[in-house]
Amino acid sequence: MAKYILAHDLGTSGNKATLFSEDGQLIGSKVTSYETHYFNDTWVEQDANQWWQAVCTSTKQLLQTSNIAPENIGAVSFSGQMMGCLCVDKKGVPLRPSIIWADQRAQKQSFELENYISQKDFYHIVGHRNTASYGIQKLMWIKENEPEIYEQTYKVLNAKDYIVFKLTGEFCTEYSDANSMACFDINKLKWSEQLIDYAKIDGDKLPKLFNSIHIGGYVTKEASQLTGLAEGTPVVLGGGDGVVANIGCGSISSGKTYCCMGTSAWIATTSEKPIFDESMRTVTWAHAVPGLYAPNGTMQYAGGAYNWVKETICQYECFLAKQNNSSPHIYMDEEIKQSKIGSNGVVFLPYLLGERAPRWNPNARGSWLGLKPENTKGDILRSVLEGITMNLSICLDILRTQVDINEILVIGGGAQNKIWRQIMADVFNANIKVPKLLEEAGSMGAAVIGGVGTGIFKDFTAINKFISINSEHTPCKSSVEEYKYVKDIFNTAYFSLESLYEKMSRRI
Repeated sequence: MAKYILAHDLGTSGNKATLFSEDGQLIGSKVTSYETHYFNDTWVEQDANQWWQAVCTSTKQLLQTSNIAPENIGAVSFSGQMMGCLCVDKKGVPLRPSIIWADQRAQKQSFELENYISQKDFYHIVGHRNTASYGIQKLMWIKENEPEIYEQTYKVLNAKDYIVFKLTGEFCTEYSDANSMACFDINKLKWSEQLIDYAKIDGDKLPKLFNSIHIGGYVTKEASQLTGLAEGTPVVLGGGDGVVANIGCGSISSGKTYCCMGTSAWIATTSEKPIFDESMRTVTWAHAVPGLYAPNGTMQYAGGAYNWVKETICQYECFLAKQNNSSPHIYMDEEIKQSKIGSNGVVFLPYLLGERAPRWNPNARGSWLGLKPENTKGDILRSVLEGITMNLSICLDILRTQVDINEILVIGGGAQNKIWRQIMADVFNANIKVPKLLEEAGSMGAAVIGGVGTGIFKDFTAINKFISINSEHTPCKSSVEEYKYVKDIFNTAYFSLESLYEKMSRRI
């Protein structure tokens, strides 16, 4: 009897349930959304009960529309949003809404940790900088500001870990999500007693640790009734979304690399040991493949910056698209084709929302430099694509100090743009491969983890059944050389403006 794998991808806006066959075919998917509550300027929360409702709804709908018998589901596994903080009691009942990854309220707690440990020492334990984005800082905030909640807390979970509990009744997590708590020793793959002590947190509130392919438990009778899954179906832990995407993109051995070009963007690879950058510009995650690591550099606003340009200076192209029932990008691409490498001297710094990697500067802002009367809209648009790609290429340079990278799989909305893909090939000086499915890396990665965990798949090379390459772009030697000069200007431009960004941030 053929076995199917159910993958749940718990994102920021909703849960996507996707069903795959054991030969890698996508059978169907269902998306159920949930609310995100933004308030107090930097606070962002979600109701964990809505996560569970979304999982139940999407699972039932998917089983009904696919006509797959629940007994034929061989595994359930997960890709989930990371860096959250959900406090639950001994019965697994949420004590408050989850503080999710985007929340920045724990600035004070982050600074307090620096009284005990330097950024560099923290980075070499966790693989990340000490910032307000991570779980332990958020739990510190709860302890200080909501002590009654802290005292009642039995375990602190991330999104997928809560769903594993709801399905199985077991409290546990795996290394990638533990890494996102920022009190995890990435070298020893265990909770860091040192950081837990510095944070003044009760370490017993953290769940047990396993690897991503661990079977966390089996679907209970109650969960079976609510989801439509068969009682006793194995539930595999899966991993954090950014790391699971490594598997979904085939990044399962040293040097295998991918780039996600979405609203934000990142470039990630796989290595046999953590990659520690002297300037702490990139981060390293524990990989979902046991024994490996997933170093990456994530920029704040990539496709988001290009979309902003579309909405603000390409209103005519948007009008034409509406009139002709087509995409504005068709008309924008025609403009870009009239420009050339280096955008006729225009440089764009893509820091509209500050920047994470490689700048780590929340005060940085978007800038155009080098404008002249002869510049065209095509120059402006091309400079945006080049600026985003230049920024990511700095992260790539850091990764290349320890692993050989000659080929990069590109996913996300930006991967649809043929012109941009060639810019990536030339700036990255790497072959760019584009898969058929651009938005399924998380789901495919979770499915493979589930398959390996339950023995449906022998090993992670099963991802090759799932990935089908649609197109490939090779770097042009002359363009690679031209972009080296442009990249030097790009870098010089940022550092020339760095002090100005600081001054601008102080303006009242």
